[in-house]
Parts: sequence; structure tokens; C-alpha cells
Amino acid sequence: MNRTLIEITGTQRVDSQKSKLELTTVGTIEETADTYIINYTEEQEPPSHPVMVSVKIQKDEKKVEMIRSGAFDSCLIIEKSKRNLCPYGTEYGDILMGISGHTIDSEYAGERGKFVFSYDIDINGALVSRNEVKMILKNQDSE
Repeated sequence: MNRTLIEITGTQRVDSQKSKLELTTVGTIEETADTYIINYTEEQEPPSHPVMVSVKIQKDEKKVEMIRSGAFDSCLIIEKSKRNLCPYGTEYGDILMGISGHTIDSEYAGERGKFVFSYDIDINGALVSRNEVKMILKNQDSE
């Protein structure tokens, strides 16, 4: 596993409104024969506890699995041109969301990488948001 600087930009569109969230953190990336596994921690405002995030991206760009563990757990499965029902934990209990994948692009060369994936979220079949996540990685062990 390589220690990696991770720059994450998440864009969310709800109706005609667009919001952007940017996060820079340090994590790790592990490369297996068919998957990139990125792990990092999202610090939260006190009194909330940190959230551990694991993103598994298949090298064939068919599937991304994003697992968040903390006070509330979630697991989003993003597959191109496919809708998955995924649990999402909230302080009021779990909800089941539809995740419809659009694009998955991965580019990693051992020192640097860029991963982009987009998907829609629906609840009870009604579109809630259109989302894109861009992750740019830079290996810190090489510096």
C-alpha cells in the first residue's frame, strides 16, 4: 500500500442547483490484479466521529464500490448502465437508495492517478440528484 495525497471533488446537481464539495486528505492506495482500493478518513465536526471510507474501483471500469463506516454506514455500488439498491445510514435509520451508474474512468500509473465516476441517486424511483466524484491521487512515498 502506498501513502497517497488524495484530492476529492464531489459535484451534486439537484434540479437546477449545483453544489461542490472539495476535500484534500492523506490515505492509501492498494493495487490488486483487478482492483484499485483507496482508503482514507473523513474528519467530521465535533462531536461527530471520523468516517472511514474505502473505494474499490475495478480496473475494467465496470464497477465502483464506496463503503463508508462511522456513526452511520453506507455502501454505494456504481455500475455502468445499471441500477443498484444500496443502504444509506442516517441518524433516523437506514434508507434504501437507487444508484444508477453512468461513467467510470480510471487512470493510475503507480505514482499518480485520476478516478472519475458519475451516478444518479433516486429514492422510491424519484430522481434526487446527479453526482460526479473526481479523485486525484499523488503518491507521497515517491517524494
